[in-house]
Amino acid sequence: MQRMKWMTLLVMWLAVSNLFAPASKQVRDTKDAAPLDAQREKRALQSLLNLAEKLIVSAVDAMPADKFGFVPTDGEFKGVRTFGQMVKHVAATNHILAAAALGEEPPADAGDEVGPETVRTKDEILAYLSGSFAHLSKAVDAIGQTNTSANPSPSPLKKGEVTRSALVVESLFHAADHYGQIVVYLRMNGVVPPASRP
Repeated sequence: MQRMKWMTLLVMWLAVSNLFAPASKQVRDTKDAAPLDAQREKRALQSLLNLAEKLIVSAVDAMPADKFGFVPTDGEFKGVRTFGQMVKHVAATNHILAAAALGEEPPADAGDEVGPETVRTKDEILAYLSGSFAHLSKAVDAIGQTNTSANPSPSPLKKGEVTRSALVVESLFHAADHYGQIVVYLRMNGVVPPASRP
């Protein structure tokens, strides 16, 4: 839990510092962006992405395969996703935002952030999730490139505000939100998340 708290704080700091920094200091995906700043930003985002991947993939892997259909019933959980559906949603959103950051069309099988219908088992879902983080890693690698521009369509940001960095940060915020839900689902099934184990 402590690692996730720090990751969330770092992502928020990075997002806020880039949004409110003077225009001359902001790293943009244009030819006038300082190569050194872009490299530093890429390293920072890649570190946060690696941490998010490690936390989420290990937590998902900790859930027994027969619990991927689990949905909470105590409390107000009407209409929520099953554990497996939630993980596919995280992965599909990662793919959609990565594609936008790379100037690609969103993957057709990502659907409306639900993921492919054919991905059903624990192993298939884990592979889809890992693939989505690899796709995001490519988006981080593309920061600073000017050969293509980011696609603003899936983001709540306005067209002029969308950058590759912003889309990667958006994916990290989204993944952090769902990591909290994943932890709740694990604990409701008697599983201690790997990041919380001694």
